[in-house]
Amino acid sequence: MKKIIFLLTFLTVTIGSAQNTADFFTKSDAFFKKHVTKGKVDYKSIKNDPTTLNELLDIAAGASVSKNDSKTFQAFFINGYNLSVIKGIVDNYPTKSPLDIKGFFDKTKYTLGGKTTTLNDLENKILRKNFPTEARFHFALVCAGLGCPPIISEAYTPSLLEKQLQRQTTIALNNPNFIKVKGKKVQLSKIFEWYKGDFTQNGSEIDYVNQFRKEKIPTNAKVSYYPYNWSLNSIK
Repeated sequence: MKKIIFLLTFLTVTIGSAQNTADFFTKSDAFFKKHVTKGKVDYKSIKNDPTTLNELLDIAAGASVSKNDSKTFQAFFINGYNLSVIKGIVDNYPTKSPLDIKGFFDKTKYTLGGKTTTLNDLENKILRKNFPTEARFHFALVCAGLGCPPIISEAYTPSLLEKQLQRQTTIALNNPNFIKVKGKKVQLSKIFEWYKGDFTQNGSEIDYVNQFRKEKIPTNAKVSYYPYNWSLNSIK
């Protein structure tokens, strides 16, 4: 009898968690479609009515995901990161930059998938630590600054994750404002300097970039890094 009760409890929790996760992806997709346009976020409208954002983060707090289901885990925490960034901005809106908000990345805490975390720890200890070879995270996690690759107007989902990561990385690395090439000189985003180890696991930074480039950068190009734009990625 005890075994039956345990099994029923386990199945109830598992099914409930799966429903929460599916609900999270569906509602996140609708949220991003409504509030994100051409890589910018309508923080003002969200500030005026944060109900949906708060509901999403409540769902995310109680959801359960396992890194053994890598696509669900990654998609869940990428969305969780981007939603938490939006929450951090909205709670302090109006603001001109996330850097104007004290502790934005390393002090303010969010609960996602039963884990209480800061934005920095979410990126570095939950995503990068568990999936150290996946450098494409850097083109999906959006820190609210214009220097970031643009946030997309849809949720990352387990079934589409591979295509979405590949697409967003390709878009970023072919954008002349993100990768600035002039002859045998190339200016890369500071992201490549801050996380150099992620991009040099199988060669140089240029080798990594060229995997996604239509016009290849000379392998002997001189690399430098342009200043990061921390201005808010807000719809005016």
